[in-house]
Amino acid sequence: MRILFIGDIVGRPGRKTLSILLPQLKKEFAKIDFIIVNGENAAAGKGLTEKIMNDLFDMGVDGITSGNHIWDRSDFYSVLDEEIRVVRPANYPPGCPGQGVSVLSKNGKRLALLNLQGRVFMPD
Repeated sequence: MRILFIGDIVGRPGRKTLSILLPQLKKEFAKIDFIIVNGENAAAGKGLTEKIMNDLFDMGVDGITSGNHIWDRSDFYSVLDEEIRVVRPANYPPGCPGQGVSVLSKNGKRLALLNLQGRVFMPD
């Protein structure tokens, strides 16, 4: 299985760069099974919005990981509860919105997407 993982997409410049480079990468590496990005800073460097999430999916992203900045936009919490392609850190306390692990399916293949975050010096 071939997985393309793209690290932190930060703000509009990161999204624009992804929109330019991702089609080229998909063409160059035609046998990519899943495209995963870290999107916790995709909205002006602080969190993720539903519109931006959908824009990333429209670009061909299959899953989105996050980190501590996923909590920066409380209006996104309900999306975390509903959208299995976006995972928050699994090692956060019970009761946090969303899930830390998900199974994605595409073209007869399955990928477990797990998100863990170091918590030393991080806010609760």
